[in-house]
Amino acid sequence: MNSVDEIGLGPARSASAADHSRVRPGGTHDAAAHLAAIVESSDDAILTKDLDGIVTSWNEAAERLFGYSAPEIIGKSITLLLPYDRQDEEAPILARLRRGERVRHYETVRRRKDGSLVDISLSVSPLRDPAGTVIGASTIARDISERKQAEEQQRLLLHEMDHRIRNLFTLSASLIRMSSSEVSSAEELATIVQERLGALARAHALTISKTPRAGAGDSVGLHALLETIVAPYQTGGDDPRIRIVGGDLDLAGAAVTALALIFYELATNAAKHGALSSPSGAVTIEAIVEDDTVSLIWDERGALVEEVPKKEGFGSKLERLATGQLGGDIEREWQPDGVRIVVTIARERLGTSALI
Repeated sequence: MNSVDEIGLGPARSASAADHSRVRPGGTHDAAAHLAAIVESSDDAILTKDLDGIVTSWNEAAERLFGYSAPEIIGKSITLLLPYDRQDEEAPILARLRRGERVRHYETVRRRKDGSLVDISLSVSPLRDPAGTVIGASTIARDISERKQAEEQQRLLLHEMDHRIRNLFTLSASLIRMSSSEVSSAEELATIVQERLGALARAHALTISKTPRAGAGDSVGLHALLETIVAPYQTGGDDPRIRIVGGDLDLAGAAVTALALIFYELATNAAKHGALSSPSGAVTIEAIVEDDTVSLIWDERGALVEEVPKKEGFGSKLERLATGQLGGDIEREWQPDGVRIVVTIARERLGTSALI
């Protein structure tokens, strides 16, 4: 068998518009030419092969999908399209065809002429001669790459959602446990936990994709995060109480949560006992971005420090958080008019590139 012409369809690549115009309506040739035109104009790849797997016809969509022209592929084995690890797929298909069975919506992978792989859905049906004997097969192949990519994106997003929800539950439990040691009443506990969770919620909102097609790996700028955290303590005008200077940096999701907690606590402590509790107090947050590390310097000025705290309480927990989650540490330098706190973090734990 050399083409679908043997079963009365006509060569898939040879029927012309002129041929169609000369065919009488209702004739067998007219039906065959019409069917050949449908095959040729289909958006799906349509091809035929004999029972040995040799390609016998090939439409334009097959050429677009797989990269081979009809002269290049007709007469060659269909296994030319099979990846090296899927060469055993063809024999069972041919066996089913010889029994007159169909293969419906079989999802697999095929190899293009350039060597790239493409996800496709196959439907394979037996071809019969006028006596009903199976003499080959017709195959319809549909590119499902976009659908597969969408499914993979959905899977990743669901995994990311599950991961984030678990982390938030764990973090919430830790906040409640740590905060309970700092208060003397249920009302105080409710207030402080609500404030801390609110700060984390604002920081978390920065990590949500702004477009439907954006992935879970969207980054957040360091400056944007810090501005969100300190906004409740900021003053308007040209001379803000809290200044953020230095390099900016892309942050990953996990780093956003950890840094939000750390700087929320620094801002809260400054508002209660430090520079932000005084009308003349001010804070400068400086980011120094180096090749391997990032130093975030919290510098409070304008608060009278009469005695260095002997027990830092939540601050010690912050140190463990920074060391464990961000691969860094926190150092405090107490001064007469304030405190200088340096948070040093491994750059690889934060993000991918400097923005400034």
